[in-house]
Amino acid sequence: MNKSIRSALSFMAVCLLPAIVSAQSGVVKQVKLSNFDLQSSALVSASGTELSSIQYHSPVYWFPVKVPSTVLTGLVANHIYPDPYQGLNNMLIPDASDQFNKEYNLEQYSHLPNDPNPWKKPYWYRTTFKVPAADKGRRFQLIFKGINYRAAVWLNGKQIADSTQMAGMFAEHNLDVSNAVKAGTENALAVKIYPLDYPGYPAKEQLKALGPFYENGGPTGDIGKNVTMLCSSGWDWIPPVRDRNMGIWQPVFLRTSGAVTIGRPKLVTDLPNLPDTGLARLSLNLTLTNNTAATHGGKLTISIKPENFVGVAVQFSQPVVVPGGSEKGVELNADKISQLIIRQPKLWWPNGYGKANLYRIRLQYVEGTTISDDTTFVFGIRKVASKAETTANGFVRRKFYVNGKEVHLVGGAWVPDMMVNRDSARYDYEMHLCRNANVNLVRIWGGGVTEPDAFWNAADKYGQMVWSDFWITGDTQGEFKGSPDWPLEGNVFIKNVESTIYRIRNHPSLLVWTGGNEGHARKELYDVMRNDIITLDGTRPFIPSSSGFAKLPAGWKGSWPDDMPSGVYSGGPYEWKDPKDYYKLANDARDWVFKDETGLPSQPPYTTLPKIIPNLVWDTNLPFPLNNSWGYHDAATGAGKYDKYYEEMAKRYGKPNSIVNFSDKMQLMNATGYRGIFEADGHKLNETGGVMLWKLNAALPSVIWQIYDWYLEPNAGYYAMQNACEPIHIQYNYDNSSIAIINRTHHATGNLTATADIYDINSKLIKSAKISNVGLAQTGVKEVIQLKDVLDATKGVSFVVLNLTDATGKTISHNAYWLSATDDFTSLNDMKHAQVQAKVLKAEKGTSENKWTIQFTNNSNQLAFFVRPQLMKKGEEVMPSYWTGSYFTIAPHESTTVAVSAPVAKLGTVKPTILLEGWNLDKQVIALQ
Repeated sequence: MNKSIRSALSFMAVCLLPAIVSAQSGVVKQVKLSNFDLQSSALVSASGTELSSIQYHSPVYWFPVKVPSTVLTGLVANHIYPDPYQGLNNMLIPDASDQFNKEYNLEQYSHLPNDPNPWKKPYWYRTTFKVPAADKGRRFQLIFKGINYRAAVWLNGKQIADSTQMAGMFAEHNLDVSNAVKAGTENALAVKIYPLDYPGYPAKEQLKALGPFYENGGPTGDIGKNVTMLCSSGWDWIPPVRDRNMGIWQPVFLRTSGAVTIGRPKLVTDLPNLPDTGLARLSLNLTLTNNTAATHGGKLTISIKPENFVGVAVQFSQPVVVPGGSEKGVELNADKISQLIIRQPKLWWPNGYGKANLYRIRLQYVEGTTISDDTTFVFGIRKVASKAETTANGFVRRKFYVNGKEVHLVGGAWVPDMMVNRDSARYDYEMHLCRNANVNLVRIWGGGVTEPDAFWNAADKYGQMVWSDFWITGDTQGEFKGSPDWPLEGNVFIKNVESTIYRIRNHPSLLVWTGGNEGHARKELYDVMRNDIITLDGTRPFIPSSSGFAKLPAGWKGSWPDDMPSGVYSGGPYEWKDPKDYYKLANDARDWVFKDETGLPSQPPYTTLPKIIPNLVWDTNLPFPLNNSWGYHDAATGAGKYDKYYEEMAKRYGKPNSIVNFSDKMQLMNATGYRGIFEADGHKLNETGGVMLWKLNAALPSVIWQIYDWYLEPNAGYYAMQNACEPIHIQYNYDNSSIAIINRTHHATGNLTATADIYDINSKLIKSAKISNVGLAQTGVKEVIQLKDVLDATKGVSFVVLNLTDATGKTISHNAYWLSATDDFTSLNDMKHAQVQAKVLKAEKGTSENKWTIQFTNNSNQLAFFVRPQLMKKGEEVMPSYWTGSYFTIAPHESTTVAVSAPVAKLGTVKPTILLEGWNLDKQVIALQ
């Protein structure tokens, strides 16, 4: 490897944070380079040498951009192209495919006067920065966390890297620029970004609501020739990204250090005495690189302290001599260093099983009074494992374990932002939304991107296990279409795999590596990927594919370490289903022994619908309230799934009479569908490995397949999942009309009391059933009440209201169902109004979030159905808001208590209010303290 171009393979496995150093000589620092100028090479004739000169003056205008920024993001920010997230604006931007441009007459929109396709030639990013004179003689590294698709770099007239060395979307590049940086003056940096080698030919645009099925990745899947975000050529939930996200899509840093630098830290935490977790043994491997010809001797100092809890810090040092011009591996373990034995450690647990406790490690290499290098990262003490077992009907089921305890995976697929524009605040908001929904597993889908460091930091913080697919899909690598010969450059794929392993392997949230989505890389790449995961990580399992239906060819090694099949299954269903259908799937115990992809169209509430579909004008040739803008925002993507979803809503609840009424009825569909998925799986808790949605989030403003939308607005399905996946839960089982208690925790529930009240459509109490002194000693399911006889005898719509209380009388689970033997729920439209009052029990102000606890009391004789509180500011809902419950039902003369918190950054200085709505409530505004 060229020493002047050390890729991420020789650098850090985590995002380096600005060092906090003592008042000694030799400050280690890392500065983010954000302010760049952007222009197409079609308009710039100067060379990289000229552009990286301080004296360069351009004859053409350059666009200011904030890096990270793709080319299209920068041009949109400069108003060259309209915002492609909105309306049909994407149809006003040329595509990277010449053929596609001709078919849709998009060439007319090119901003380049003589280039109908503005994405065929490279773009230049240019910036200047000053280096203090005091840093003269230090070492300097330019760190590119991620570019797409190729890059060449010049600094102060010198070429540092070319486009053969910097290739692929998922590799970090650490460039030694010590001989090019000028201390005490301005420096000029020029980066030439090349487009994808093969831009891919997209499928036909989704310009009609309820249109035909979309060809994921295009009709031939040729985007798979590259190592990139495969869905950037379009999928059935995202349109083609016109420039395919070419650009500098992750941050750029200038790092200043001394002669000896620290690289590739690998921290392994072991719990050797499981199930006893009273002792942890740590090991640390890293590489010290001497970037000079002289031998350097110093001390490697390691300190470990709690990050998010109060505890004792430890510190120790080791003398290490590094010969000139060499790398030296350092291996430290608990056998040799007692400080790496942690007694009574605070463990990192996934959401729902305990606290996500974190520690911070700091690594310093010091020579005398000079700090040569200094870096820090957060880690968690935990151990993960997996095993596969064959069920009675021959299906292989995979199970996962954290800290010796089985964890039941509930979550879903995570897709990238359309133009990879999420920042650290957005990642934090979304991971918080996931935790709040009782999600414990986020799956990085193989057609997307391995997310930046901010994603992983947030996942660590919020206890989200992460299932990480590599960049292979059945739609591009030959399972369905495409070719197993893709990606064409195997060496680029391998370098990107290795770089990714180094970058994220220290994160406690990373649960499992997956070879791809519903397919496999060719054997050459599959074997290297699997072997690199074992040798470069070796602390977590690998499974071949996210679908058990994608069978490995004979002779290929299977999962690691058990060499078994994946034991997980995609394949849906992806359309709305009656809960009874989900119970049948779970009871049949075929691919639902571990279902890693299922979901339903999930209409957003009216709160954000006008933002997603700005022209909410009904096309009377379509079902109310659709027009063709709905198609572009994914109503066309379900191959009949969306229109069947709509038809079933109208059949069950009656045709909507307004767009608001339409949205409200769709929320009933969402709640029933998502609850059916997770409760059906939950009633077989000990017989399944988990269930995961397609999908959790949105790539752009969308009307399908999400529990919260692009604007961070949860729909009713979000709260149905939150309720169904709570640690201790009471539910109605659709398969036998029983009431069951679910214990998802690793501890006993204690004595509980379960109550089931059945009301008719007029809120008359038909039956009340109660059982006391019930509970579960461990994780599992217990049926406690049978309602079949009374429900069979009930005519019309009935409500089943469930409550589970602990020994102190505190409600720990509340649930409600609306049932009809004929699935005719139209009588809901005539429910008498209830009256609900709100009382703020507690208001808490924090540094990052404010929180309110509110009691809602139904003072009427009518059941209050589908009650939805919203946190409001200046007439708009605050998003994100983290409610502990919503779309709930309150029986007559009963109360329920929920809490809501929101980021201070979103609240501002204006005192918010609560807007209270419900199916049979008059709107009211509630003042907050």
